[in-house]
Amino acid sequence: MSTDSDSAPPPFHELVDAYYIPLYRFAHSLTGNESDAADLTQDVFLIWARKGGDLREASKVKSWLFTTLYREFLRQRKRGRRMTSQEPEVLDALTPAIPASQVRDLDARHAVEAIQEIDAIFREPLTLFYVEDLSYREIAEVLDLPIGTVMSRLSRGKDQLKNALRQKSRN
Repeated sequence: MSTDSDSAPPPFHELVDAYYIPLYRFAHSLTGNESDAADLTQDVFLIWARKGGDLREASKVKSWLFTTLYREFLRQRKRGRRMTSQEPEVLDALTPAIPASQVRDLDARHAVEAIQEIDAIFREPLTLFYVEDLSYREIAEVLDLPIGTVMSRLSRGKDQLKNALRQKSRN
């Protein structure tokens, strides 16, 4: 999806089409749970429906969505509550279907297990960098960190991921 910085954000359905799966993957890396990830992703689009019209630069939509998802995750975690689970039929009706090929990519067992073993402080920037293809600057905005900290966490996270993958391959 291409956007001009002067133009209005794209229509809601285009945002969902373009960003649902990347947001879901990031949410899954944060929550470690499919249901919670779906709920968190839906929460972000609900927040967008309420507040997204306030965004002045359409070029910042992606960053806004990922930042909002991360902040909502932190807010819910801080409140100490697990995200509310929905009945499967309700989730199916509310969420777009994820093609099986993308689910297989998402659930590449060893990689998913390995990344879940990495400390969250390193897992978050790694997921945003490798899975969501965000730049250092965008990751810094989403996580509200200096770029140097992002670079450091990516480096350390890569080391942890390599070690976790080595352990998985030995087992």
